[in-house]
Order: sequence, then structure tokens, then C-alpha cells
Amino acid sequence: MMTDDLTCASLFREPDSSLALRFLARYRYPWEILSDIPDILRTIAQTLPADLYDEIQPGGFVARTAKVAPSALLSAPCIIGEGAEIRHCAFIRGAALVGRHAVVGNSVELKNCILFDRAQVPHFNYVGDSILGFRAHMGAGAVTSNVKSDKSDITVSCQGIKTETGCRKFGAALGDGVEVGCHCVLNPGTVIGPNSRIYPLSSVRGYVPADSIFKDPDHIVKIL
Repeated sequence: MMTDDLTCASLFREPDSSLALRFLARYRYPWEILSDIPDILRTIAQTLPADLYDEIQPGGFVARTAKVAPSALLSAPCIIGEGAEIRHCAFIRGAALVGRHAVVGNSVELKNCILFDRAQVPHFNYVGDSILGFRAHMGAGAVTSNVKSDKSDITVSCQGIKTETGCRKFGAALGDGVEVGCHCVLNPGTVIGPNSRIYPLSSVRGYVPADSIFKDPDHIVKIL
């Protein structure tokens, strides 16, 4: 049994907020897209305007208005959107879409993920096998954990129901406008509803409802 709270339609509501949005609409749940991200990037690449994007390596595209630090390492397939900023020593590998005006900061690592437009991972973050919605923001040192310690398939707990994802690797799906505090750990299979806020130093697991403040697992309150 699954819940509509976990669907792509519930998490990513802002129109025209990602080059990947039309592809996400084909999937019911966000983890279903993870294995297809490389193919989706290759499809999107075929539609990128040649006057706006440069192919810096086979399969690696960077918008001419993006800022990429010389020390950053970009591995294909990847797409860096218009106005995006990739800062010092960022490491992008294993297929990643960085949205328009998004920020990937100092020493941040991205792996097999989608960052919607204006998403920010500005300071010492790891984002693996994850999707970050429009204007989602992860504070300094906040990371996704994308593999369970026993390497078994990941489940998502929501409203007392455990949903099998069939994925061995799935970090987190952050809805539009989510704010994650500094030094948080988003454990495998974390799904955070739009506009929710996570207290700093939190260890989060399972589903956090939309428009909520996560203080700890026993104290999740609605934003007034």
C-alpha cells in the first residue's frame, strides 16, 4: 500500500521548475526515476539550445551563463543549467542535473541526482541518488545517506506504512521549498514534503509531512 503524499505530483508542484519536470511526470514516485537519470539527461541534452550551452566533454553540458570554478570536477553525463553556480572543489559524478540558478558549493559532491531550479547545496554537502525540489536548501554539512548498512533494499515509512522502493540506493526526495538545517543526516528513504523545515543536527528517516517543522521524530509540528 502506498500513499499519495509520496508522489512526485505532491512533492514537486512548481511549474516550469526543472528541465526534468516533464520526465518526472511519467513516474508516480520519485525513487522510480533514479535508475533512469542518465538516459533522461541524454534525452534532455538533445534539446539544449546550442547558443546557450557548451558541450565541455561528451555528454557534459554547461550553460554559458553558469559559473564553474576551475577546481570543480564535472563528469558526464551532466547538465549545468543557466545561471547556476558550481563552486571551488565541487565534485559532480554519476549523472547529475543542476537546475537553473542552483548552487553547488565548496567541496560538495553530487552523484546520480536532480537539483531543481534554484536548489542550493552550498557548503560541504553530499547528495546521492536523490532529488531536490524547487528552492530546496540544505544547510552546511547536511548530507543524504543513500545505502543501508546491511545493503538491503530501502523502504519508505509513511503514516505507519512501509513502502518497498525496490532500490538498494535511494537517499532523499525533498519537495519544493524544503529547508534542511546544518549537519543533518537524511537517512536512506527520506521523503520531505514541500515547505517543511528540518532542525539542525537532526537524523531524519521516513516521511516528513508538507508544511511541517521537524524537531525530532516525536515532535513534528505544523507551520502556523
